[in-house]
Amino acid sequence: MNTSKAMVHFHLNGQAAQVAAGTSIAAALYLCGDGVARHSVSGQARAPVCGMGVCQECRVLVNGHSQLACQTLCAPGMVVESGEAS
Repeated sequence: MNTSKAMVHFHLNGQAAQVAAGTSIAAALYLCGDGVARHSVSGQARAPVCGMGVCQECRVLVNGHSQLACQTLCAPGMVVESGEAS
């Protein structure tokens, strides 16, 4: 029996990345990066806090559009950009 989970390949901050299918972008930030979703206007690092889309701290750009990392699953070929002031 094959118990290996399908992997999703995408780009995170210009680097190729992969996570198990069904992984949120918020989780991928920790698994493949430094966990930072964005920086505030004053430069403070921000990361997912609530995990349910209320706090808005996990905003990232996905294929050029603002998305909540905790509410968005990684998809094949997506381009995720984090760390910008927003």
